[in-house]
Amino acid sequence: MSSGAIDIEEFEDADADDFEERTDTERIVLFLDEHDDRAWKATTIADQLGLETDAVSAILSRLKERGLVRHKRPYWAITDDEERLQSAYRLHRHHETADEQYGEERLEDLKTDELEDVQ
Repeated sequence: MSSGAIDIEEFEDADADDFEERTDTERIVLFLDEHDDRAWKATTIADQLGLETDAVSAILSRLKERGLVRHKRPYWAITDDEERLQSAYRLHRHHETADEQYGEERLEDLKTDELEDVQ
């Protein structure tokens, strides 16, 4: 989508929220998940998504710490732990919903020690 155009079939098949702005982390996870039959170099992921290689490398390292990607130098792939990946998607959706419902500032007020431990 960074080229300013998409295939008409992609347009027709997409939900309206498919075109919302995504964070770089979301874009990387979605890219790897959609291309789960391959492993990628960070530079290639950066090129594909129009991001800086250093930023992609940093994000991939954080995702590896969370068990969401696998790494064998110099390649990266989405985790093969489907349950972990689905849990991460669910947690992310819950966070987005709470953020929309309460606003980011209000969420900080509601944060508990248990919530911080989960993150």
